[in-house]
Amino acid sequence: MVTAFVMIHCEAQRISDVAQAVAELPHVAEVYSVTGDVDIIAVLRVTAYESLDEAVPGGIARIPGVTSTRTVLAFRRFARRDLEAGYDLGLS
Repeated sequence: MVTAFVMIHCEAQRISDVAQAVAELPHVAEVYSVTGDVDIIAVLRVTAYESLDEAVPGGIARIPGVTSTRTVLAFRRFARRDLEAGYDLGLS
């Protein structure tokens, strides 16, 4: 499973519409409106790297109001239980 974070810039008056349209696309797990440099962040989960072509330039980037995207791929996931297990010495 490939997880990707897509940072989306869009026209200010269309943020809500863009976020809703992104949320309806295949492979999109979560969508957030955020503060900072970008307007929206989408979390994508695909089974193959090649599926990102369909999801980002073929999907998200074509939504009216989207002005640009930047995609970051995750290569390792850390969760609280993973971190706690890493520090567990078995002394409890």
